[in-house]
Amino acid sequence: MKLSRLCSAFYIFRVLVSSAGLFVFPLEGFAKQASSQAGKQSRPANFHSLYADDISGKPVLFSQYKNKVLLVVNTASQCGYTPQYRGLEETYRKYRDKGFLVLGFPSNDFGGQEPGSNAEVKKFCEFKFKVSFPMFSKVNVTSLPRSPVYEFLTAQNPSSATRKVPEWNFWKYLIDRRGNVANVYSSSTEPDSKELTTAIEKLLNTK
Repeated sequence: MKLSRLCSAFYIFRVLVSSAGLFVFPLEGFAKQASSQAGKQSRPANFHSLYADDISGKPVLFSQYKNKVLLVVNTASQCGYTPQYRGLEETYRKYRDKGFLVLGFPSNDFGGQEPGSNAEVKKFCEFKFKVSFPMFSKVNVTSLPRSPVYEFLTAQNPSSATRKVPEWNFWKYLIDRRGNVANVYSSSTEPDSKELTTAIEKLLNTK
């Protein structure tokens, strides 16, 4: 069995066991090591091939996001752009019934502006900004070992003047229904801006 398949099998096992509320064996170290080695051998076909732990530590397979338009954002709680949580939530609520999701990935890579634990980040997002879109466990966006999610995102090369590698918090990746990066938006692009919402609507209207 190829290493990539073995890694995926262990992760799926963990998903099933976790969903059933049973004891979960400490496979994280093995999964990370296997994922790192597998990543050197083959690159994910699309975003739907990936997986990550949500902010509560439960594994999530991105295959459940097939045929949805996604906005992936690296977030921080102590940044000048932190109020964008409000715009992200409003945009999510506006388009969620049409197949749109915001996925938040907290990161402490820029300015040390996300120092808290996952539990603290979760509490902050829900209490201060009423965030209801999916939030994930803290990840490395630019520092090593970089999250496989961001390894994939930064390897994509959409037609955009914006750099594909995040330069700060609240960098945004717009993913089409097929799991490919459609465009990249800088931190200064507001989530509810005409530029971004027009692009979201265009992808939502594309089957």
